[in-house]
Amino acid sequence: MRQNGYFSMSKRFFLHLFILVFMIFTTRVGNALEDWRNFSNWHQIPDENYSDQPYLVKTSDGNMLCTLTTGKGAEGRQGQHVVATISTDKGKTWSPLIDIEPADGPEASWVVPFVTPSGRIYAFYSYNGDDVGHGNPQFALPDGKTKYRADMLGWYCYKYSDDNGRTWSKRYRLPMPAAQCDLGNQWKGKVQVFWGIDKPKITDEGAVIFAFTRLGRYILDNGEGWLYRSDNLLTESDPETIEWKLYPADGKGIRREDFGSIQEEFNIVPLKGENLYCVYRTTKGFPVHCYSTDGGRSWTTPKPMTYTPGGKIIRNPRACPKLWKISNGRYLFWFHNNGAHSFNNEVNHGCRNIVWLTAGTLIEAKMHWSQPEIFCYCPHPLQGCSYPDLLEDDGRFFIASTQKSEARTNEVPLSFLDKLFKQDMLKEVTRQGLMVEVTPNQLKKCKDYYYEAKMTQLPNLSQAESFSVELWLKAPRIFTRTLLSSVNEKGQGFIVRLTTTDTIQIDFGDGVSTFAWPSDPGLLKPNKLHHVVFVVDGGSKVVTVVVDGIVCDGGRSEERHFGWGYFCMNKPLRIDYRIHQEEIASLPKLRAHEIADVCGADTLKVNRHYVQGARIYNRNLMTSEAIGNYRAGLK
Repeated sequence: MRQNGYFSMSKRFFLHLFILVFMIFTTRVGNALEDWRNFSNWHQIPDENYSDQPYLVKTSDGNMLCTLTTGKGAEGRQGQHVVATISTDKGKTWSPLIDIEPADGPEASWVVPFVTPSGRIYAFYSYNGDDVGHGNPQFALPDGKTKYRADMLGWYCYKYSDDNGRTWSKRYRLPMPAAQCDLGNQWKGKVQVFWGIDKPKITDEGAVIFAFTRLGRYILDNGEGWLYRSDNLLTESDPETIEWKLYPADGKGIRREDFGSIQEEFNIVPLKGENLYCVYRTTKGFPVHCYSTDGGRSWTTPKPMTYTPGGKIIRNPRACPKLWKISNGRYLFWFHNNGAHSFNNEVNHGCRNIVWLTAGTLIEAKMHWSQPEIFCYCPHPLQGCSYPDLLEDDGRFFIASTQKSEARTNEVPLSFLDKLFKQDMLKEVTRQGLMVEVTPNQLKKCKDYYYEAKMTQLPNLSQAESFSVELWLKAPRIFTRTLLSSVNEKGQGFIVRLTTTDTIQIDFGDGVSTFAWPSDPGLLKPNKLHHVVFVVDGGSKVVTVVVDGIVCDGGRSEERHFGWGYFCMNKPLRIDYRIHQEEIASLPKLRAHEIADVCGADTLKVNRHYVQGARIYNRNLMTSEAIGNYRAGLK
């Protein structure tokens, strides 16, 4: 009986072991193929064709309401209108669209929702109430044109719902007396040009505020920032008694002349008391920020947005920079972390695709931002997500965004946000996914030029899997040297090397295509110990570089708008064929190819004269994890 029991237990043990291994393997592959950051894996929000600004609120009955701008045609076409849809399952499925404004009326666009503590929902939007742009000679442009895009022209309006978004009130109009910028437009102020992307917020004093962009010239020129403020919206149920103020109080919008014509998409978060913080976009390769200490009446001189006061400039193209305040007292900022000057993805190498998120902390009335994390991406680099919203619901977080052709929403893993919020406290080496570790003691004992470590199999990049390479190095001078290599005779694997341009670079390939990406120049100093992490992210198809705890973003150079690079797309943006040139030259015709199997040699060669330690991971490290490894020091 004991013997039979022993064999029975053994069989059960191996069966359970097999199941465990199978689950680990399939979980790893499944998670890789179902990356929560991949916009295609999010839940789709209904629309009519075009969709924009999908903004979320929690209703008093516990459901989720999304308002958005939609239409059967492209952006700005006649028939564009604002709608709502309701989800009872946290954004997984949605109700049929509910008209806030009908498609057969004047254009209604750029709706933003707001829920009061009483449960009433307001929806604020642009409304072409004068039917401008559809042939009326009264509104002809100076060149005589009478038909033109009209989704940013007209009145600022709102409706409200007292049944959680199922029906909507009659239309009300916000007061907007002509300002100096209006009087300078083509219609001399008879028509006003504006739009808003800022969801209303409640200040510590109980006021409701939201920002919007006013334009001094049709269609997108001479932008400046304005703020609506109501001190009694929360206490008045009759819209006729709601009081509205327009700030800045001096009649001139938030703007800095030397930042050029394009200054737009202003959004605001309350800080403490009467203090407010504002961010907006430009075409200078960076967002701009400023502060108010008097509830929005006046503002500090706008300056390039920086990670710390007077510190490194944050980079962003002409794309929506979005702020959120979180209940834990922290802040989040959505941006694209590159210095392109336009919003054209095709011309500017996917500048609007990869979304980065940084966490903010208020220190002595000034914002301090963490190093950023990749937060969202589209499978094709020339697509891109923008105009996002974040909803916090009982400790859970839900994000919504759009590609203009479709809007989607998803829940954000708390583990991701937890690492981001704790980035400044992380000070330990992460062990999850660690494949190879080379310690200083191992390198010291080695007598050869290269120390050889046993190399395990790298993931397949075409399966949305990833790998990360970490090393500590100290070089007497920065010149061409191979530091790490796992390349085999077929050209598979990776090399990390110093270059003649004072950078450190990773090259990797699968035997058909190779790719190289360097750090920002000028970061490495002779005879100084440096920590470098290359993250090869098979989900986003992006290589990022973190040097001494700082993410490379291209720096301030106009020659380098990106500090990170795509390594795969239908038409590669940057392919480097310097590895194994003879083999590649012998190929009859090299086509764009998705880099796949980069599993190279069985050993990792480590240059012991320059490298002080190294680690290889079979996953993409978060920026916060790379920083934690850096702070842990060389061990």
